[in-house]
Amino acid sequence: MKIKQKYTILAILIVLSVGLSSCLPGGGSYPPDEPAGFFSGVWHGWIAPFSLIISFFNRSISIYEVNNTGWWYDFGFYISIIAGFGGIQLARNKRK
Repeated sequence: MKIKQKYTILAILIVLSVGLSSCLPGGGSYPPDEPAGFFSGVWHGWIAPFSLIISFFNRSISIYEVNNTGWWYDFGFYISIIAGFGGIQLARNKRK
């Protein structure tokens, strides 16, 4: 196995373990008096693919936290979604 492949597999395992053991949106983890804010939106955007997969098996988990602060949560969520998927696109363009 090449060193680059080993690092890729290690990175995937780390991301999966952090994503699966982290705070996922939904499930009532944010009470009404303390809604999810900007940084929660950033985190939920980064782990959205994992949240989607887990939400198929656990109905209390969702991709998006409904109890949030509004615009700031949305801004953080969308920025991290765009940055994550935009980074994938940039990596693909470099290989050409």
